[in-house]
Amino acid sequence: MPGFVVRFMGVIGAVAVILTGCAGNSVVSTQPIAETSAPYALDSGDQMRIVIFGQADLSGEYTVDGSGFISIPLIEPVQTRGLSTQELETELVAILGQTLLRNPNVSVEILNYRPFFILGEVNNAGQFPFVSGMTVQTAVAIAGGFTFRANETDALITRKRAENIVELRVRTNQPVSPGDTILIEERFF
Repeated sequence: MPGFVVRFMGVIGAVAVILTGCAGNSVVSTQPIAETSAPYALDSGDQMRIVIFGQADLSGEYTVDGSGFISIPLIEPVQTRGLSTQELETELVAILGQTLLRNPNVSVEILNYRPFFILGEVNNAGQFPFVSGMTVQTAVAIAGGFTFRANETDALITRKRAENIVELRVRTNQPVSPGDTILIEERFF
C-alpha cells in the first residue's frame, strides 16, 4: 500500500510540472472582469458617427482603421486607439480649432462596436457583432450553443488592455467586451 501512495504522488507531481510548463507567458486571472467605471476605449474596427456642427462636409460615419486612426477630410489622420469618445471630441475640437474652424462644436457617438470572436466547443465558432451587455453565455448563444463536450461553467477570455494582452479565466455569467476572443474549452469528465 505505501508503494502505491508514493507512485500516486509521483504521478500527481509529474502532471503538475507538465501543466506548469504549458502555461505560457500570458497573464491569467480568476478575478471578475467587470470594468464599469472605466470609459470605453476606441480601437480598430469601431464605427462612429462624428458630427461637427455647421459642417456637413466634415460630419459623417468613420471607422477606426487597423493602425488606430480615422481619416476626416481636410485634416491629418487622427489617432483614436485608446481614447474614449469624450477624449476624441476634445482632440477634434483642438485640431479643428487650430486649423479650420473658430470654436468648433463636435459630437462623437459609437454606431457599431468591433466584433468579438469565439472558438472551441461551440457549434459555430467565428467572428460575430458585439451586443451591449453581452456575457459569455450570450456569446455562446450567438455562436449556436455549447457542443456536448463543452465546459459550460467557465471560459478563457483573451483581451487587450492598453498595450497588454491578458488572458482571464471567467465564469460564463461574466461580461464580454468588444474585441474579446472567447475560448470554450472541453470538459474533462
